[in-house]
Amino acid sequence: METKLSAKRMEMVRLKCGFENGIDVGAIGSSGGLSLGWKGNSLVNLKSFSSFHIDAEIHDNKCGEVWCLTGFYGNPNGRRHIESWNLLKGFSHDQNLLWVVLGDFNEIVNSFEKKGGRLRSERKMNEFRTTLEDCNLSDLGYVGRWFTWEREKFLASNIRERLDRGVATFDWVNLFPTSPRMSTIIV
Repeated sequence: METKLSAKRMEMVRLKCGFENGIDVGAIGSSGGLSLGWKGNSLVNLKSFSSFHIDAEIHDNKCGEVWCLTGFYGNPNGRRHIESWNLLKGFSHDQNLLWVVLGDFNEIVNSFEKKGGRLRSERKMNEFRTTLEDCNLSDLGYVGRWFTWEREKFLASNIRERLDRGVATFDWVNLFPTSPRMSTIIV
């Protein structure tokens, strides 16, 4: 998820939570920021990272499998979403392993994932849906509030959207059938 924190501040939060190992990618202004933390000597192989992603290979001792975890932050500029989708598609070509992607995609899949404000472009939503389909990724669902982003508290100008989500390949979901669904927090 988007942290909106500098790398140094995120490292302090991660360490306070007990995750002595990790990678923190700082926010740019008040946008972005990613963090991946883990405890102990778990086998986590960092594959790549940028302002928009952290991609890691997880050697899971509990289930004996190797799977991929991508922390994702979609470009907040709608005109640059295609760059985000191309980044995600690039990872999918490298996915011979089970794969889960968690993050702030800065886009919605369907119009019912937005309440208030201007209507979202059907073309933009379709590009996002097509990207998820091309990558063989399915939504993991959610726990908590449906909308993960909100602007303005006054009813007349309130806008709410479901921008954060977890998506995974069918094989990953089969490996972790009782995995907790994405918990959402309005930021």
